[in-house]
Amino acid sequence: QVQLVESGGGLVQAGESLRLSCAASVVTFNIHLMGWYRQTPGEQRELVATITNHGSTNTADSVKGRFTISGDNAKGTVDLQMNSLKPEDTAVYFCNVKGYSGFRYYDLWGQGTQVTVSS
Repeated sequence: QVQLVESGGGLVQAGESLRLSCAASVVTFNIHLMGWYRQTPGEQRELVATITNHGSTNTADSVKGRFTISGDNAKGTVDLQMNSLKPEDTAVYFCNVKGYSGFRYYDLWGQGTQVTVSS
């Protein structure tokens, strides 16, 4: 069973940086999209950034210019470099990997990692 393992969350002050990493335990399928999402209590999970297997990225307006996503779909790894962090970036961050193998579709989520930004 494929699992996603996240690392890199923590507590930082506003203006500082963090790097989140996510890795699939095994890659037994074709990955076509990887991304990071975040969620705060009582709110819906929202997209932060995604990257396709061709390297095309999509970044939420709220983090554009501060966050950068990178990934290696062959290895099943996706990172999120977060710079100039703000208190409103405080959330649980989840990585997501989508892909397929034959007729089976995979939509996998990590366990989440807490990012807290103090003012």
